[in-house]
Amino acid sequence: MPESILKLKSYPFAIQIVKVFQSLIGEKKEYVMSKQLIRSGTAIGTLIREAEFAQSKKDFINKMSVSLKEANETLYWIDLLKDTDYIDLKNLMTSDCKELIAMLVSSIKTTKSRL
Repeated sequence: MPESILKLKSYPFAIQIVKVFQSLIGEKKEYVMSKQLIRSGTAIGTLIREAEFAQSKKDFINKMSVSLKEANETLYWIDLLKDTDYIDLKNLMTSDCKELIAMLVSSIKTTKSRL
């Protein structure tokens, strides 16, 4: 079975998040928003991996839905950090996050249609 494209895309995104987090706490001395960003940004891939071994389609939908919520929250933190001049990587990270959101929505809809 080929690896999930969501799984393949969420891992490099999490790496970007970790690197931004390291920069924020190291260079910018920002500790509050950065912790929210790393929590939500790395949870996306974690939940996608959990969904791989879901016990049912409903469990899969639940895990993917929580991942979608985390992705949306991550987008919020990226925008807030950009708009407060803590980061300037908004375009790349925003487009990657939006792509993950679109893929999660599609996966959830497809699975729901097969229930």
